[in-house]
Formats: sequence, structure tokens, C-alpha cells
Amino acid sequence: MQISGKEFGRTDSSSFAELDNISILGLPVKFDHEEIRVATECFRNQIGTGGFGTVYKGTLSDGAVVAVKKMNALGAHGNREFCTEIAIIGRVHHVNLVSLKGFCAHRGERFLVYEYMNRGSLDRTLFGHGPGLDWHTRYEIALGTARGLAYLHGGCEQKIIHCDVKPENILLHDNLQVKISDFGLSKLLNSEQSSWFTTMRGTRGYLAPEWLTSSAITEKSDVYSYGMVLLEIVRGKKNSSFQPPNDTTSQSENQTIYFPLFALEMHEQKKYLELVDPRVLGSVKSEEVEKLVCVALCCLHEEPTLRPTMANVVGMLEGVLPLATPQVQSLNFLRFYGRRFTEASMINGDQEVNVFELHQQNRNLSSTTSSSYNSFSYMSSQQVSGPR
Repeated sequence: MQISGKEFGRTDSSSFAELDNISILGLPVKFDHEEIRVATECFRNQIGTGGFGTVYKGTLSDGAVVAVKKMNALGAHGNREFCTEIAIIGRVHHVNLVSLKGFCAHRGERFLVYEYMNRGSLDRTLFGHGPGLDWHTRYEIALGTARGLAYLHGGCEQKIIHCDVKPENILLHDNLQVKISDFGLSKLLNSEQSSWFTTMRGTRGYLAPEWLTSSAITEKSDVYSYGMVLLEIVRGKKNSSFQPPNDTTSQSENQTIYFPLFALEMHEQKKYLELVDPRVLGSVKSEEVEKLVCVALCCLHEEPTLRPTMANVVGMLEGVLPLATPQVQSLNFLRFYGRRFTEASMINGDQEVNVFELHQQNRNLSSTTSSSYNSFSYMSSQQVSGPR
């Protein structure tokens, strides 16, 4: 993809001038900076923030309510992310993907103008202290997210890997509209391109094993992240929080758990209701929970080739494909994580576990095998899929 023949690796004033003049084929609208300033009332109403930007609510001159993302990243990396995001979102259209209305580049400042999703991100509702989402809503959110990812992976002209699937990047609107946002960490791939990335991307707690094992990063890395999100949708809490999943479990009140491991254990015992958010317990059947938990565990397989495609995930959730069976041998790494999580939390008490001690730190990762306990399991669960 060429963008006006410009080079975005420089960080001096001339590179900012080039950004002011970029032109990308098919991009909906290029807004004037004054329009952005007026729309957001001088950036007064902040509604969110993330690694690459702060989001403000705004109203355009035609009355349309929008979300304006002001990019925080500086230097060559920020320029690349900005250009990638507007190029990707500008030509991708799907009911479960947030739409880009336009952009603004002004004196080194970069803005993205999105449609406004009035219920905010999933994490606010899912992890909040108010009334919990009912089971039907949770299921529709899981299905809508899966459909959006399936489109990115197989429905676009070029395959798109999101690389940062998490509740914060799943937006909600009225009438159960679910849309995936923030493609700034995405990677476009075509049949001629390598599927290897050279830098780590994404969010701790959702990263797939292959990020740290010098393995190819494919769309199956998004599948893993989706599996983590799916477990959080079932539980209503973060996978790494210390509280037991609900008051009816046999877990000791003071015992900490790593929820993906607890989900695997309850799957083995067929005790699926033990995993449900207590706010919806009593209004959901065991077989309904079983479906989401089994799909999630299949998505978490350590071996990427064993994970389903997102298209198959959609098929299983819709009931047009039979429910796959999780392969326990490819989930044994969760037992290692669970032990390390418990050990660290006992040392740190109720404080959040920030770092797990690396197991066998002097082990040469490049010489390890792909088995669950001989490769990725010797890495820090904090680094890959533990607390964040």
C-alpha cells in the first residue's frame, strides 16, 4: 500500500507537514482541525483512553455524534500506526466493526473520527458493579464479536489480524449492536507476505503463546485472545482477578484462582454452572454455559493449528456446526499458569501480581520444543496470559 509516496519515519517538522497533506484513496473525509476542535468543545469531554490515544465525544456541524481519537504516539511508530489504522478502517465495512467517518492531520497532531457507540466499551459494563448483563446479551456480544473477527480474517480483500482483542476494544450501542474497534495494532497480510511480525503487540492477559516463542503470528493469535474474552464474558470478571467466580463454588473464600485453569477443571468435571457470573446464575442452563466454555477452551489451545477459525467459532455459536471438544493435552499449560498465579498471589497477598518469577530463567527458549511443559510453559505467565 502506498500513501502519496510519503515517508513516515521522520519525526521533524517536515514529516508533520507531510502528514498534513496525506491523501489515501477511499478515505471518507479529511476534517479540518478547527472542525475537530469545535466538535469536541476544545476536547472537553474525554470518554476513553488507550495505549495509542485519548478519545473524546464530539458533535459535528450536521449534528452527528462522534468519537474523536487523538493519537498520543510520537515518532515513526506513531506515524505508522496512524496511517495503518486509517487505511484499514477506511476500506473495511461490516456491521460488527466500528466505522471510520474520517481523520485529521494537523501540525503533528493526528485524529481519527469514529461513529459514536453510546454504551461504551464492554469492560465498563462487564466488570462494573452495577446490574450484570443478562445471558442473552452476553451471548449476542460473544457472537457479534466473533462475526466481526471472522470478517477481518476471511471476508476482506486482504486478511487483517487485529492483534489486540480485549473487552476494551469491543464497543456497545443500543439494540445489542456490538462492534470491534481500534485497528491501530492490526497487520495486513496477503498471500505473498510473511506472517511473521518483528515486534510484540497486544495486551498482557490476552496474548497468545506464540508471541514469545518466535513462532508465526497468524489470525489464530486473535482466536486465542477471543477465547480469553469469552471466559470473561461468562464470568463477568477479569480472568486474573483473585475473587472466586461465584459464591457457590467449592473454592475457599480466600483462595485465589486463575480462571482459565478453573474453567478447564470445571469442564473436566462437567460443572459448568460453577463458572457463571452469580448475577445471572439461575437464569441460564448448564448446556448454554457449556457451549461458551467449550468454544473458549478450544480457542485457547496452545498449538495454534488446533484452534478453530473464527468462522468456525461463529458456526458453533450459531448452532450450524457441531460443538468441538477441547483437547486437554493442548491446555495443560494452563495448569502451569495456575500454579504460578497462586504462588505469586500468596506472596503478594491482595495486591495485584505484577510480575511472575520466570521458571528456569536460564533456559534457552530457542532450543525448547513445542510441548506444553517444555516450551512456552517455562515463560512468565505474567508476560503472556496472566494478570495485567
